Amino acid sequence: MHIARTGRGVAAATATAAALVAAALATAAPAGVAAPAAVPHTFAAPAVAGHTLAHDVDSPISIAQCQAKWHINCYTPLQYRIAYHLDSLYRKGVTGKGRTIVIVDSFGSPTIQHDLDVYSKQFGMPSTKVDVVKWGKVPPFDPKNSDMTGWAGESTLDVEMAHAVAPGAKIVLVETGVAETEGVTGLPEMMSAEKSLIDHGVGDVITQSFGATENTFPGFGKGDFSSIRNLRYAFEDAARKHVTVLASSGDGGATDSTADGKGYYKERVNSWPSADPLVTSVGGTQLHLDQQGKRIAPDSVYNDYGAGGGGQSHVFTRPGFQNGVKKVVGSRRGTPDVSMAAAVNGGAWVYSSYDPTAVGWDVYGGTSEASPLFSGVVALADQVAGHRVGDINTALYSLAKHKGTGIVDVNDGTDNSYEGVTGYQAVNGYDMATGVGTVDAPAFVAALAKASRH
Repeated sequence: MHIARTGRGVAAATATAAALVAAALATAAPAGVAAPAAVPHTFAAPAVAGHTLAHDVDSPISIAQCQAKWHINCYTPLQYRIAYHLDSLYRKGVTGKGRTIVIVDSFGSPTIQHDLDVYSKQFGMPSTKVDVVKWGKVPPFDPKNSDMTGWAGESTLDVEMAHAVAPGAKIVLVETGVAETEGVTGLPEMMSAEKSLIDHGVGDVITQSFGATENTFPGFGKGDFSSIRNLRYAFEDAARKHVTVLASSGDGGATDSTADGKGYYKERVNSWPSADPLVTSVGGTQLHLDQQGKRIAPDSVYNDYGAGGGGQSHVFTRPGFQNGVKKVVGSRRGTPDVSMAAAVNGGAWVYSSYDPTAVGWDVYGGTSEASPLFSGVVALADQVAGHRVGDINTALYSLAKHKGTGIVDVNDGTDNSYEGVTGYQAVNGYDMATGVGTVDAPAFVAALAKASRH
């Protein structure tokens, strides 16, 4: 979710995952993995949504200045580091070094490396090389095309948030050539791209900031869920290869977008891939921080210009890892599993220059932010473990039962009701507003790395 557009910056760069990506590109082609026969005609939309409130600020400004200008809090990665206690990990050399985060977005951004360099320099962080994989025929970037700029904004947010948490991790940005006007939907290409990279050993964790409401898939109304099930091959492959797969839980609270993208369902719905049991669904919280990044109040549910997605899947039944929370989710798969910062009032500073008419700093929110933030946490755990932690869902729910594991319950009573659809409250224990809660990074990274050895 995009909220503020601001000023300008400069550049610098470092290490690469080029050898791995080159190996993938040498054999990877859109025809390399057959798309399923039952291709859904459901548009893959970026979770990010636009809300521009400001222009012409030369650099990120303080929380007090954000409050005075836009009546919201605006946070830097340095404040996130304090909030999630990341600095103690960095001091031990735990930065995600040696691990790779894969980000999947349509079109990507032509200025992604430059923008990450500017972002990193602004906050005194080392930059990293973004390896771009173009999957299929990716059309030339047109800054006047709103589909492309929407995805470019998503790509920029994803890359900068992942880097903010795991500054030592390598980043691979997969760009798919999908446009709604061309009559293709995006999801088959995205899944085929993911499977190809997994098969070539590229990536330890995949973050997906896109989704489509389950109800919009062909056959849903007749109880035929094959159009979704036929797209799961990438996730099944990831499970076999111990690659962690994440997805944003959405920004529509307990509801989500209708097929035309212009409205919301009037009842509780869920979205894919977030609702897939092979995916860790990442929901949203609102952080309450002071200028130093210290919490001045416990986290709340993200619910302002959007609301953290969550609820019961209508496609998937309750997976085994949720048996312990069956009183909450019933017989269905419940989302989210875990949550990170996502509120617009408490949004993240992001730099971009893909649109030459609007170069500068933005404030973004949404679960589009939360998933890449959490991908950085997983990369840290991968480094500590010395191997991929893989599918983390069983570990998440197990760790939530014990103290000292870095799971922080969000239970302040706020909720994810949105667009007139009653949502779920943040209460003690698991809930469908924030999942098991959020994380305290040092304890959680250690506990997750340990759990993955079993």
